[in-house]
Amino acid sequence: MTGEERRQQLLDVARALFAEKGFEAASIEEIAHRAGVSKPVVYEHFGGKEGIYAVVVDREMRALLDRIVSALSAGHPRALLEQAAGALLEYIDTCTDGFRILVRDSPVASTTGTFSSLLNDIASQVEHILGLQFSAKGYDAKLAPLYSQALVGMVALVGQWWLEARKPKKDDVAAHLVNIAWNGLSNLEHKPKLGTWR
Repeated sequence: MTGEERRQQLLDVARALFAEKGFEAASIEEIAHRAGVSKPVVYEHFGGKEGIYAVVVDREMRALLDRIVSALSAGHPRALLEQAAGALLEYIDTCTDGFRILVRDSPVASTTGTFSSLLNDIASQVEHILGLQFSAKGYDAKLAPLYSQALVGMVALVGQWWLEARKPKKDDVAAHLVNIAWNGLSNLEHKPKLGTWR
């Protein structure tokens, strides 16, 4: 294997192990064993467990943020909400190991590289969109940060729950998230469906 191929192999092995056991229970010994290499090879590439974990988390955070930001393509505000909820649930469905890693507590003592910082990055994107919508509709745009935190937090917590529950189906979960966010508790639709606002 080339150095880059070995590095990628170690990242793949570590990602699966961190998802399975969490950071604390995973060890360099087990990463090396599963990859069929000696411990010094892992240390040579990443400097230790914290180093390989940081790379895994950074990659997962970028992948999730890219999905959500690219899903916010444009259109009606309800469509944007559907796109964001759908992107998060799709990531959970197709990158389950990655999401498991992100929602666990990070051992790295910093304000970056955590699920919380990722949610703040996403909320900033949503805040910008909401600010434009609020201004266009005559609402106070200064309230956009509050609403963006509320929406992103709601979707993220439901995503954590759905990671294990997996019921109802992904599109139904997204539809119900959009239902409560769009209609509020006083105007809930009885059987929400995605795209019904058109």
